[in-house]
Amino acid sequence: MPAGFQSTLLLTVLLAIGLVFFLRAASKDRTTVVDVHSPRPALEVLSGLSDWLEQRGWSRDGGDADRQVLRFRGSVAASQPLAVLLSVLAAIGGTCFGLVLRQLAPQLSWWPLLLILLGPAAGSVYSRRAARTEALELQLLQEHNEAGITVRLRAHRDELIAIELELADSLQLSSDGSLLSSPI
Repeated sequence: MPAGFQSTLLLTVLLAIGLVFFLRAASKDRTTVVDVHSPRPALEVLSGLSDWLEQRGWSRDGGDADRQVLRFRGSVAASQPLAVLLSVLAAIGGTCFGLVLRQLAPQLSWWPLLLILLGPAAGSVYSRRAARTEALELQLLQEHNEAGITVRLRAHRDELIAIELELADSLQLSSDGSLLSSPI
């Protein structure tokens, strides 16, 4: 087997491995827990958080009065542009791999080019795995009459960042800042 084919085969296999890992990462669960503090009264903060979440499409899903927990549920849709991009990348990668296989094993005729069908499969896999129901949980940890309250939020990382950015001023929410400083 000529060196050019070996390197092309290696690069094509690496492309396929990268696509698989990208598909896994794109639909990975990124649930995070963060504690936020506010000097405002508990009722005002919890009411403000609940109203804001309902405006964003979250629905109440019960809670636990003994543990002081409120639960919300929301549906997350897959990104259609990302599904199309993944389909195109997988189709191109499948075609490249098919061409390399065709050159390495001419007896296979044109059958390896059917690997182009991996394109729609990749978009479909991403769409199924990324579209899911997410949960958000608010737990009142401490209620101080003069010092405010501390609430533990457990949700998708992006939703927690949105809460921190959009409600920090109106509800005077503050956290340790780890969500906004993390590169991932």
